[in-house]
Amino acid sequence: MTKLSKIRFSGTIELESGLHIGGGDAFAAIGAADSTIVRDAVTNMPVIPGSSLKGKMRTLLARAYNEQVAVTPNDDDERITRLFGASSGYGKDGRCPLPARLIFRDSILTNGGELLERGADSYTEVKFENTINRVTAVANPRQIERAIRMSRFDFELIYDVVEEDEVEEDLDTILDGFRLLELDYLGGNGSRGYGKIKFDGLRAETVFGDYDVTRLNEKLEA
Repeated sequence: MTKLSKIRFSGTIELESGLHIGGGDAFAAIGAADSTIVRDAVTNMPVIPGSSLKGKMRTLLARAYNEQVAVTPNDDDERITRLFGASSGYGKDGRCPLPARLIFRDSILTNGGELLERGADSYTEVKFENTINRVTAVANPRQIERAIRMSRFDFELIYDVVEEDEVEEDLDTILDGFRLLELDYLGGNGSRGYGKIKFDGLRAETVFGDYDVTRLNEKLEA
């Protein structure tokens, strides 16, 4: 059994277009945005939830790796389930869960002051959208809040070294996930230009144990 080590992948997520990850408001005041974004409760700054990153990355990897449609996430390609986990279907009795090797952290806005210095009025913007009923021609306007372009968020991903001979293949899967996210979108309304992101300055460091990350950083820099 491989001795446990934990590796932290860190870097920055930069928004190349406005990002909307909804806060799930049950009530909107008159004149306020109809759909607001997730914010940090302490600073009130925009947040990219780890759950949003995890869910979209797994979905994209499933579309890329699965040879057929998986009935449940437990049926995903092995490269995916060993990173993201499975709730059942493993072990001798077929019912044991498979723990995830990845922990996704929430990402908090880090360059708010810089955005204001560059002329932004706020950390967010409200974009006006409109749909037209094709039968009645009635307009349905709405206001959607977005974190603004050029916003930068700290990114952190924790990886558990479970099998040393699988670490580099796991990293290849993670890197595919990053590339797919950059080529797709994060959050909502991506087909209308929202949610284009870029990962920057990615690096690996061992934060527990003694796994040598030299080869991993070479791959990250390639």
